[in-house]
Amino acid sequence: MTNELTSCPACAGTTLTAFYEVADVPVHSCLMLDNPEEAKAFPRGDVKLAQCEDCGFITNLLFDPQWSTYAPNYEDQQSFSPTFNGFAGDLARGLIDRYDIHDKTLVEVGCSKGDFLALMCELGNNRGVGIDPSAVAGRVKTTAADRLRFINDYYGDEHTDIPADFIYTRHTLEHVQPVRDFTALIRKAATQGSPVPVMIEIPDMMRVLETAAFEDIYYEHCSYFTPGTLARLARKVGFDLLDLRLEYDNQYLVLEARPGPLSGKTLAIEEDVAATKAMVQTFLSRIEGKLSGWKTRIKDARQRGEKIAVWGSGSKCVAFLTTLGMVDQIDMVVDINPNRHGKYAPGLGVRIHDPNDLKQLQPEQVIIMNDIYEPEITRDIQAMGLTPEIRTI
Repeated sequence: MTNELTSCPACAGTTLTAFYEVADVPVHSCLMLDNPEEAKAFPRGDVKLAQCEDCGFITNLLFDPQWSTYAPNYEDQQSFSPTFNGFAGDLARGLIDRYDIHDKTLVEVGCSKGDFLALMCELGNNRGVGIDPSAVAGRVKTTAADRLRFINDYYGDEHTDIPADFIYTRHTLEHVQPVRDFTALIRKAATQGSPVPVMIEIPDMMRVLETAAFEDIYYEHCSYFTPGTLARLARKVGFDLLDLRLEYDNQYLVLEARPGPLSGKTLAIEEDVAATKAMVQTFLSRIEGKLSGWKTRIKDARQRGEKIAVWGSGSKCVAFLTTLGMVDQIDMVVDINPNRHGKYAPGLGVRIHDPNDLKQLQPEQVIIMNDIYEPEITRDIQAMGLTPEIRTI
C-alpha cells in the first residue's frame, strides 16, 4: 500500500485537494518488453491527482518512487519524426544564438538517448555531458560523437560540480516528485563557477486541463506544471526568469533562467494560483464527456465491424487505452521508432508494428495519439494507398 503524499513537493504546503483518479495503470509506459505475457503482468499503480491550495502545483498523491526505474530499454526517442526534428532544430539554434553557445561545455540532465545533446554539439561545435540511466552511447549517429560523454546514472548532488557553460533538462522534471529539491540541484550546478544560463522543457499541464487530455496523465509523470506553477517553483529555488513560453503546438513549456538575484518581474504567460485552480474546474467539467465520447466512438466502430489501428505506441497510447479500458478493441498499434518494432508496451500486451504493416491490416480507422503529427502521418498513410478515417485525440 503506497503512503499518500501529505505535503506539496513544490512549496511544502499541506493542503492538497484531490480532483482526478485512475486506478490500476502501468507504473511505466515506455519500458519496452519482449513478450505479451511480460507486458500484461507489468506492475500497476494508481493515479490520484491533487492540487496544492497554496501554489497550484499538481502531483500524484499515490506515486511510489520505487517504480522510478529507468534503463536502456526505456524507449522515448522522438527523432524519427521530421515534425519533431524541425522543432528540435529550431529550439537548439535559438538557444545557441541567444546564449552564444559555441565551443562550450553543455550538461543535459536526463538526456535520454542523446539526440538533442548531439544536435547542440553539432550546431555549436560544443562538448556535451549527458546524464541519464537510459542513455545508450552510440545510438545517435553524429559528427560530434568524440565530443559527447554519457553518464548512466540518475542526476544527483555528485553531478553538480561538472563544469558547464550551459545546463538544461528536457522532459525530466515531470518524472521527479521532489521537484523543489531537484530544481535546487540544477541551480546549485549553475552556480559552481560564474552563474550560467539554464533551460527547462516540460509538458504543459494547462493544455491538458483545458482540453481534458486524459491521455497525458500517466503514472511515471508524477509532477504536472502550468506556466504559473513552473515560474513559482523556479523563483522559489533562486532562479531569475529570462523567458517562459509555450512551444510545439502549445504542448511544451520552455523556461530559460539564470541564478538570481531575482528581478521581480512577472512574465506575460504566467497565471496566478486562482487561474490555475480555475483550470482544474474546467478539466472536471469536461473529462467525463471526453472519456464517454471515446468509449462510444470505439464501441460503435467495432459494432460496425471496423478494424482500428493506433498510431503512436508511447505514453499517450498506454494512457489512452488503459484509462478507457479498451486495449482489446484495438487491432494494431504502430510506431515509426524502429527500436519499438516487435516489442510490447507495459500494460497493453499488444505487439508494436512498423507502420507499413497497416497495408496488411487495411484498417477502417486510424487514431493518432498526438495531433501535431496528423499532417505527417496522413501523408504516410496516403503513400501506402490506404484511405481510413483518421481521428486525432
